[in-house]
Amino acid sequence: MPGPTQIPAKLAAILVYGRPVLVFGGMLCALAVMWSRNPAFYTLGASLLFISMSFDVVDGWFSARYRPNAPLAHLADRLMDKLVYSIIFPVIAAGMMWRLVVLAADPTRGRLLHAIFVLLLCVTVLIRDNFAAFMRGFAIRQGVEPEKSEYNRMRTIVAAPVSALLYAHAFYVPEGPPSQIYFWISWLGNIPLRVLLFVEILFLVINLGSIAGYCRKYGTACLDELCFGDQVLRRKILSIFPNALTVMNAMMGLIAVFFAYQGRFRESYLMMIGAATFDKLDGALARRLGLTEPLPDEPPQRKINIGSLMDDLADAISFCIVPAWIFYIALSEYGSGRFEGLPLGWIAILYAGLGMLRLVYFTLDKTPIPGFFKGMPTPAAAMLVLAPLVIFDHALEISSASFVFWGYFTAAVMVFAALIMNAYPIRYLHLGRSMSRNPWFGRGNLILLILVVFTPFFGHVCLAYMILYVFSPLVTWRINPEVAARETRPDPVEES
Repeated sequence: MPGPTQIPAKLAAILVYGRPVLVFGGMLCALAVMWSRNPAFYTLGASLLFISMSFDVVDGWFSARYRPNAPLAHLADRLMDKLVYSIIFPVIAAGMMWRLVVLAADPTRGRLLHAIFVLLLCVTVLIRDNFAAFMRGFAIRQGVEPEKSEYNRMRTIVAAPVSALLYAHAFYVPEGPPSQIYFWISWLGNIPLRVLLFVEILFLVINLGSIAGYCRKYGTACLDELCFGDQVLRRKILSIFPNALTVMNAMMGLIAVFFAYQGRFRESYLMMIGAATFDKLDGALARRLGLTEPLPDEPPQRKINIGSLMDDLADAISFCIVPAWIFYIALSEYGSGRFEGLPLGWIAILYAGLGMLRLVYFTLDKTPIPGFFKGMPTPAAAMLVLAPLVIFDHALEISSASFVFWGYFTAAVMVFAALIMNAYPIRYLHLGRSMSRNPWFGRGNLILLILVVFTPFFGHVCLAYMILYVFSPLVTWRINPEVAARETRPDPVEES
């Protein structure tokens, strides 16, 4: 091999195999920080993590450019990832607990929740890595060729920056040396908690999506081996996935209540968006897996079954009880006594009761309209009633007297939403399926959410969006139900 090419090849090997050494050094620095609280160890450890992150970004390009035929390239890259994450994420979980117990003079419930959430996130990352290795190895033994370039690699690309960010936050030591490196690293260590939670939730969703991606790619071969042709057993195994999404729907609602007790209504709204997302995904996944259709030799499924009952229970918790609960918390505990004349309890009970009545009607309705809801769906009603509370929360933060107006406005919206949920002659378009049919519409909504989520106008944008949905039947009633029921973009041949 010529000399000029040999040096980049060695550099590529250093980039691939040097990451575990750097991360191990970061772990030793973290232990030194916990023992001595020396800012020099903190600066060195965070610098090692950021160098490792840089290696992770460029090592693939160097390997493809200068070692394209290396027989162990892909295996070595995956092994290095596994070693790095097996070291750094347990260290981050320990560091978050150390910062909570040792450095925080008066730890709040919000910080305790954040530390617990980081622990669950770290466990999820390690579970995902082991699950991916098992599924990939099983598929290879079954003769299925694994893909070398996968969407799941996105999780790896995001993991390195997130781990470096969490490391800089977990082991932050104040009053460090007056250096530019410490200045930048300490800035990351003081990022607001709501920003960290947003990044961590996004990373958690990417990991769960990666697990789902491996199930989609290699799940068929695994089920064929496990079920031995038993279609009933196969269906029972597949039903675990939509049921898990249904449980996540309810969990997101309960976490929203926890945030509301801390006075963090913006985070509560984000959790409710997550609950609505899981509510969309569980039904779509069940239909995608064929769980809503009976087997050829079985009678048609009953309207009421375990799956539908679980879905209704999760919807009742997240979109009926939780919004009423958050409304009562906001106006009774953070209203400064301005809303004592309002029957807050009765308004909350009215909303929760009529919301559950609407769910019962939806389940028992014998003449549903494909692609449409009769009356406003409960997820949309929850988004509508909680949006003014985000504005209410912001008015409290800036000590604006307008919070009184937004409190009364929220109470009026609660009553209005309770009634319009049961206005069955009004047809509301299934917004989740509409986004699936028009991917750019869904991406545009996601981009808009990201742009405004940390601005003072987040609540205003959400409220305006939901008001548009309230009046959408004036336009969407003309859409053909067969078109509205589609979950994918129509084929141009079918449209013609």
